[in-house]
Amino acid sequence: MSSLTNANASIVLVHGGFVDGSGWEDVYRILKKDGYDVSIVQNPTISLEGDLAATRQVVAAQRSPVILVGHSYGGVVITEAGNDPKVAGLVYIAAFAPDKGESVGSLIKDPPPGAPVPPILPPQNGFLFLDKDRFAQGFAADVDPAKADFMANSQVPWGLDALNGAVTTPAWKSKPSWYLVATEDRMIPPPAQHAMAKRAGASVSETAASHSLYVSKPRDVATIIEKAARAVVTTTK
Repeated sequence: MSSLTNANASIVLVHGGFVDGSGWEDVYRILKKDGYDVSIVQNPTISLEGDLAATRQVVAAQRSPVILVGHSYGGVVITEAGNDPKVAGLVYIAAFAPDKGESVGSLIKDPPPGAPVPPILPPQNGFLFLDKDRFAQGFAADVDPAKADFMANSQVPWGLDALNGAVTTPAWKSKPSWYLVATEDRMIPPPAQHAMAKRAGASVSETAASHSLYVSKPRDVATIIEKAARAVVTTTK
């Protein structure tokens, strides 16, 4: 498509817990090269309320219908923030897609038998971290080892108020959604991803990747985002 057509949709990327927005860089580069307006939310991940405020601020600045993209906990953020009239579609990247009253905390409370146990350490002063020694294995198994090590040692504290922040109005009930399942995810079990995607009525794709697929498989991530953007442009013309 031409850049003129692509400019009819704005992409807003929302990161999850333990990381910041820099992990989106390769996805950003692909989308920009393909002619899209792209913005990245640096949500502080201290509380859901604060992350919603940060996301809504970025959405408000967009000039075209917004495709709101969330990875992991970022899926909770876009599920609530996606109710903004500017948001035309939601894209979940190995992300939580809660229903009304649900949070990450409630969704991970009762893991299925045999599911991988995320290397989350006990809370420290109201914040969560991943075990650095097990970070790569659990969070970024297919990421370049040097980059995974950097990610482990540059973790952003994830607040318990973010973990337990509950959705009040799920935007996927009124907005079209897409979901990219990471089939080798050791943070959110792939069956749970499929179940949330099905419940949301999302268009589902899969890729063989770890939880950090937005870093390791940026082309696959960009592809589903562009699919959503093309659908939105078609329906809004």
